[in-house]
Amino acid sequence: MSESLKLFDLNKLGELTFAEFISRPNRFVGEIQVNGRTASCHIADTGRLKEILMKGRRILVAKNPARLKTDYRLLACEMGEWVLINTAIHTHIARAAIHNGVLGFIPKTLQPEVKTGNSRLDFLVDNRLFIELKGTNLILDSQCRFPDAPTTRGRRHLEELIQLKKGGKDAMILILGLRNCPCFVPNRDMDPAFSTTFQKALANGVQYQGFRVKLDIDTGYVLSNGKLPLCREVSGE
Repeated sequence: MSESLKLFDLNKLGELTFAEFISRPNRFVGEIQVNGRTASCHIADTGRLKEILMKGRRILVAKNPARLKTDYRLLACEMGEWVLINTAIHTHIARAAIHNGVLGFIPKTLQPEVKTGNSRLDFLVDNRLFIELKGTNLILDSQCRFPDAPTTRGRRHLEELIQLKKGGKDAMILILGLRNCPCFVPNRDMDPAFSTTFQKALANGVQYQGFRVKLDIDTGYVLSNGKLPLCREVSGE
């Protein structure tokens, strides 16, 4: 997959406008200032986002239809670079990346939301490769990390991949890097159990693939931005 390939158009989500972040009253709602007035925005990413959603940050939002409870939906935040923070579009981005060869091949079929065991995994490729997608917008020590909050659900997904692999299926962890960092490592300090299960998955033959994206703020396009390999302490290389 070539760099700067168009993967998603944020303009599809509604009229885009810039705003200023004020506060986060709860996990799903933010208070923002748009054109000199206070408004509400929906926050799809339930992570802590402490280093991202700070008062005064410039943000990109899309206008919501009048029937919805919030005025806008939060899409991205400016931190030197523009960082996507809307988990609702992760699967759309990943689907486009997969169709354009991010896995190393062009699939014939791609089935979303596949039930297996006690979970739903994000994709089934060519009826043989099960994929779970995770997005990372946290950088610590110049490394992309996930999660930024404890995730029992995320650990369960990894355990499902391990069981699929033991049962003779192909399985993969696909990491979507939303920041410009050189490599990925699970965030052991935040969730030791997830990190341990991640390492266990790799040891049991679950594949890893990672790719980065960037936002062209002038056009609203989400673009591919190269591969996101594992950091050395994880890969052992």
